[in-house]
Amino acid sequence: NLTGWWENDLGSKMKVFEVGNDGTFSGEYHTAVSSTKKPIQPSPLTGSQHLDEDGQCTFGFTVNWKKFSDSTAVFVGQCFNGDDGKEVLHTSWLLREKVDSESDDWKATR
Repeated sequence: NLTGWWENDLGSKMKVFEVGNDGTFSGEYHTAVSSTKKPIQPSPLTGSQHLDEDGQCTFGFTVNWKKFSDSTAVFVGQCFNGDDGKEVLHTSWLLREKVDSESDDWKATR
């Protein structure tokens, strides 16, 4: 399962606490990149994974950057057993930033 520390190519890290019997989990995301001028801080995450027998589960989680930004991100992905025997996560994400008006909605999601 996803329990433990994970690191991406940009140096961001996440720690997934214990995964429940129903596949739900929580943790912290330590991003290495940000567009805000405030200091980056660890941010809470919550998610769910399929508990597949082969270990190549799909999963999704939400990160609330509330400690230093007015944005929220969602990630979806799958765990793979790499050619070298190590587990690797492949994810896609969407980041929603707060905007001041509905007319700015077009630029709020990356």
